Amino acid sequence: MRRPPILPLVILALATTGCSRLSDIGSPPSLSEISNPALQPEARVISMPMPQPVVAEQIPSSLWRTGSRDFFRDPRAKGVGDLLTVIINISDQAQLQNRTQRGRTNAEGFGATNFFGLESRLSAVLPDAVDPTSLVDLDSSSTSSGNGSIQRNERIAMRVAAFVTQVLPNGNFVIAGRQEVRVNYELRELRIAGVLRPEDISNANTIDYDKIGEARITYGGRGQITDVQQPRYGQQVLDVILPF
Repeated sequence: MRRPPILPLVILALATTGCSRLSDIGSPPSLSEISNPALQPEARVISMPMPQPVVAEQIPSSLWRTGSRDFFRDPRAKGVGDLLTVIINISDQAQLQNRTQRGRTNAEGFGATNFFGLESRLSAVLPDAVDPTSLVDLDSSSTSSGNGSIQRNERIAMRVAAFVTQVLPNGNFVIAGRQEVRVNYELRELRIAGVLRPEDISNANTIDYDKIGEARITYGGRGQITDVQQPRYGQQVLDVILPF
């Protein structure tokens, strides 16, 4: 069975993928449509082991309700659809350095000066210049060395609003939010999602990112400058296919 040529198929795939970028020539990247935050991939319905829910009771003739966090109206987010502000202030530094060095030398020798009188007949099966005292002489040596270092310094400081998309049985909130900013021909996008405790929300209806469990924070974008910084499709394909 004759196989179809691979090169034309690769060229066709690359051309099909790149055609979607032709519409952006001479125009800024388009913003995404406003949609339901609960439909975002980061805000899918979460199922976790939870304790039995506790029913809040109110004492008759009392203004205080069991489980209430404030006697007056609480300005903090308390249900699905409410907004809160996530404060992201990441300052990470990491420095790693590893060095490995190994060496080995081996030597082996074998001789048969007396072997039941048969050593005199070795010249019949072996070359004439054979020396019975030194039949085998082996030696080997190997060395290897490695040196690697990692130095990372990251700094992100911003604020983003997020929606409460789900209230878990134990009262924790699932949040998700997205922010897009376009300047000239460059678009920047920030996404946040995770699980938090209502008690960690401040009186100003804000919460720090390090108090969000299973936090997913992404900061990136698209546009002409970002496109130039990325390798071409053909180069990405060759990086995957070529073994060297």
